[in-house]
Amino acid sequence: MGMGTSNFVIRWINFLTMLLAIAVVIFGVWMSTHHDGCRRSLTLPVLGLGAFIFIISIIGFLGAVKKNTILLWIYLIMLCIILVAILVFTVLAFIITNNGSGHNVSGLRYKEYQLKDYSPWFLKQLNNTDNWKHLKSCLVKSEDCNNLAKQYKTLKQYKMAKLTPIEAGCCRPPSDCSYPVLNASYYDLSFHPISSNKDCKLYKNSRTVKCYNCDSCKAGVAQYMKTEWRVVAIFNLALFVVLVRFCLPLSDHLQISFPADTKTARTCHLIGDLRFRHLLCQG
Repeated sequence: MGMGTSNFVIRWINFLTMLLAIAVVIFGVWMSTHHDGCRRSLTLPVLGLGAFIFIISIIGFLGAVKKNTILLWIYLIMLCIILVAILVFTVLAFIITNNGSGHNVSGLRYKEYQLKDYSPWFLKQLNNTDNWKHLKSCLVKSEDCNNLAKQYKTLKQYKMAKLTPIEAGCCRPPSDCSYPVLNASYYDLSFHPISSNKDCKLYKNSRTVKCYNCDSCKAGVAQYMKTEWRVVAIFNLALFVVLVRFCLPLSDHLQISFPADTKTARTCHLIGDLRFRHLLCQG
């Protein structure tokens, strides 16, 4: 393949990669607009990933336009780094989110969650005092729990509701506490539960307390984080496949010009993929 054709291929594939980077940034913006400040743990990394892909695409595009081998090599090296980073993050994300699932409760349309079911990494993060203090502050400000009474005006509506993991864990006491429900945000705490669940004593009807100090609330947040991490991991896996499929073949078209020696000038073409490549030198 000639030099002009190679550069044409590199330019167009990098242009498509720029569009892909813009799609990644849009995905990050979508995440930020659909979640409050408490639940944007992966928004900045996704935005950063999109920006980084965009930058290396520009480097590759400029290298092809200007026929600059140094820029093309920088592009290829940075692409390899980002592919390794995506792969490592995706594998770790699937490992971390492998544990934990909800428990069905008779008479309820939603599940309850237990902190002990989740991975040690989640436990470490959520049991960290500083981390949980910040998350709890966010949850109180989010008004999720206080909005339940507005959303479900009757007791029947509330009992038929399909609450989110955070609502199920942070806005109400665990079902085994057996507190009588008065409305969506108020329970009769004069009832003395027989359950040994410590969350029963931690729950209060106060809008700033609720069950924010409960393990069930941490479990609800862990389930939310698990779902968010899974979505990003699947997205990254698809991104990895696209980058490998369409961008690494650029190395097949990369040409390197060596300085002329005393006898002859040679142009060596780098061919093959990243695993098996050799230099085909033409004198």
